[in-house]
Formats: sequence, C-alpha cells, structure tokens
Amino acid sequence: MDTAWIIVAHRSGARLFENHGRELVLLQEIPHAEGRLQDKDVDIDGPGRAFDRQGEGRHALGNEQKPTERETVKFARELAGLLEDGRIHKRYTKLVLVAEPRFLGELRAVLTPQTGSMVTATQSRDLAWMETQQIQKHLQDIMWPSPRGQHH
Repeated sequence: MDTAWIIVAHRSGARLFENHGRELVLLQEIPHAEGRLQDKDVDIDGPGRAFDRQGEGRHALGNEQKPTERETVKFARELAGLLEDGRIHKRYTKLVLVAEPRFLGELRAVLTPQTGSMVTATQSRDLAWMETQQIQKHLQDIMWPSPRGQHH
C-alpha cells in the first residue's frame, strides 16, 4: 500500500502528515520561531568591517545573504533531513510538498535527488496556518484525484 507523507511548511514552522485513506494524520509539528524574526534580530553581531587599502572606504565583509535567508535555508535543510530519514527507513512511498512559493523553492533545492524523486505533487501556497481539516480540503484534488470528471 502506498503511504504518502505531506509536509506543509512556511518559514516559521511545518507540520508533517501521513495519509490514512482519505484522512491526514499529524505525525510531527516542527516549530521554527527564528523564521518570524527580522534581519536586525537574527544578525546581532553584524558583519565584520574592513578598511580599503587604497583609501578611506569601509565596507561589510562577506554578508551576501540576509540573516533571515540563512535561517530559511537552515530550516529547509532541517526538513530535508527529516524527509531523507523517512525515505531511508521506507516510511513513505510518495511525498507531497506544500509551502509558500519561496520556501517551496528552498526546500526542493536542498532535497537529495533520491528524496526529490519521491515527490509526487507540490502546491505553492501557504497552508501551514490552517487547521488539518482545511488543509485536507485544499489537498484533496492532488491527494485523492477523482477517477472520473477529468478536465478537457
């Protein structure tokens, strides 16, 4: 029997579900409070400063990525590790990713090719704030497509 894991995520948290028939069952809540922080709150020390040899200019060192972006990538990697572990232990045969568009891109980018190949559907919407029943309604077309009533 096929078992699907459904990760419903945004920068400040995620929920991992498993499908049981036509129902989603919550397996795990994964909070990420750092995802709610602003750049100024994340990077307390700030980048190092350097003086140009040629003259008076001062500039920041090595800070191409904003602190909140680093936190987002870190959280995406944490989720990817959880999904990788589930794949290795054969806990699911299908994977559905649901996340706000930018976070969905980050998450897909850090999945291993093997775990990425398990993805059967994605939805780029932020549903993470919804109750399980509402999420289930939003996902029913991709989770349990109707055999009849195909659109032409």
